[in-house]
Amino acid sequence: MTGRVLVLVALGLAACARPRVGPAPSARTVASVVAQLGPAVRARLAPHFRYVALDYPPRELALLAFKRERRLEIWGHQDGPWVRIDMYPILAASGLPGPKLHEGDRQVPEGIYGIVALNPNSRFYLSMMLDYPNGDDVAAAEWAGRSDLGGEIFIHGGAVSIGCLAVGDRAIENLFVLVADVGMENVRVIIAPRDPRDGSALQPISGLASTGPLYRRVEESLRPFVVPAGGSAGKGG
Repeated sequence: MTGRVLVLVALGLAACARPRVGPAPSARTVASVVAQLGPAVRARLAPHFRYVALDYPPRELALLAFKRERRLEIWGHQDGPWVRIDMYPILAASGLPGPKLHEGDRQVPEGIYGIVALNPNSRFYLSMMLDYPNGDDVAAAEWAGRSDLGGEIFIHGGAVSIGCLAVGDRAIENLFVLVADVGMENVRVIIAPRDPRDGSALQPISGLASTGPLYRRVEESLRPFVVPAGGSAGKGG
């Protein structure tokens, strides 16, 4: 882990990252959470991995978030094609279609992100921090003359959120342990305004020229994730 990640995990600077009120939250570490929850989580995930004939943990993991559908898909692969392992409802995500532009706009970012920190002391139970703003976000802001992009965007537990993705406590337990087992460096997160895999291209946001090329990159990044015939894979929950 980098020094920046260690500081974020230790201090919990964002609203999503602040320790929840309760006794001695600082006693929780990533290792202690994985040790406590790991056996139950791996047992819950095992049928999903067997269903798609994928070893646990996979070599790489992808989390696909679709705002309109309020759906988070979990995909993995070893040496073959990507397979969908499971899906979780997104219980809360503020804002409208379109990327996050600045601090306080209540928007969930859109683009291709990594996970840079696992926070065991989130006020929303557990959380995973995305690398927003990434290079695309910074370049678009510089081109448009924008500043104060905000930051500290998380996938977290609970069912309320402003600018983050809330997936509920049981789902974040599964994701937290799975990401820890796979390794954060082997996880990508793709966030789109909707699922374009039915062949209907994502339309740029009026007045935001940068969303044209951004959405083409998002669509290209989604090409390996082929929805199975009938639209289902794994047990979906």
